[in-house]
Amino acid sequence: MLTLEFSAQDVALTRFACSPLWEVVNSVQVLKEPGEHAVHLPWVRQARARLAGVDFGLLEQLVPVPTVYTPDFLTPVPAGWSPSLEEELARLVATDPAQVRVDLDRFEGPLPPLVAWLRAEPAAGLARLAVEVRAYWAAVLEPCWPRIVRLVEGEVLRRARQMSVGGPAALFEDLHPRVSWAGGTLRVAHLWFAAERVLDGGRGLVLVPSVFAWPGVYSQSNPPGQPGLVYPPRGVATLWERSVPVPDGLAGVLGRARALLLVELGAPASTTELAERTGLSAPNVSHHLTALRGAGLVARHRTGRSVLYLRTAAAETLVAAAPSAGEPG
Repeated sequence: MLTLEFSAQDVALTRFACSPLWEVVNSVQVLKEPGEHAVHLPWVRQARARLAGVDFGLLEQLVPVPTVYTPDFLTPVPAGWSPSLEEELARLVATDPAQVRVDLDRFEGPLPPLVAWLRAEPAAGLARLAVEVRAYWAAVLEPCWPRIVRLVEGEVLRRARQMSVGGPAALFEDLHPRVSWAGGTLRVAHLWFAAERVLDGGRGLVLVPSVFAWPGVYSQSNPPGQPGLVYPPRGVATLWERSVPVPDGLAGVLGRARALLLVELGAPASTTELAERTGLSAPNVSHHLTALRGAGLVARHRTGRSVLYLRTAAAETLVAAAPSAGEPG
């Protein structure tokens, strides 16, 4: 169990971030242990084909399974909201060689061959690692990155809405089954790690939604900068789904098109994405979303140049109450 004690200043400085490098590392774990991450099996099948001929041996050896510990230099807490992969790789390559050795010495048992070489030659090893990460990213993550970013942005919008209604404590509500908040203390029921930390100096916490973290939760509780908590955003399964059953009862009340859109909005999405997923035309999707907004079932939020739609609390109740297709009413 990890416990993090918050001051009022820590709560004020708690923020969100999106990390391409964390997604790289977590996705390697998914590839090596797909049975533990069944929701990502459609991606695993595609990724294995695309990685044919791609050399990522050092990266793979740095992510052991079961993943008791991943080197801190490989999973830094993002300094800003959404650093690019190149920004994170520049930070990775600039890691102090002494820090590389300190992190690698935390591995249990003999180091794998390439990891042992990295420990002996940190500068050359980090340069190779950056090359491997770029090749891996281009093959299996860059093609789906826009969808991943939309899901993460939707998660942040959802959490912001919860906090606006329920205050800062609501930010951690249903974050993850192993995460709880009470009396100014955040508790994370890690399987392999136990510690008590006071977030001294008002550093706050960085929350990093990561789709490939599912179903786990990870933390960096005592880094040089802000500590981080990495958890899966809501709606991860929708990334790879191609069809979602629409409850007949819901369709009977709203019409099949509007019921379909509500079901698809289990994760926030844009008009274009909804059109691609449902087969409806973009103008038709826009028309139905306007009606659903008017009924208080859909909310609209702008994030940069994108506009995302998400279900309201009333819509969540409505969808949850509707029997699935084939279930008795």
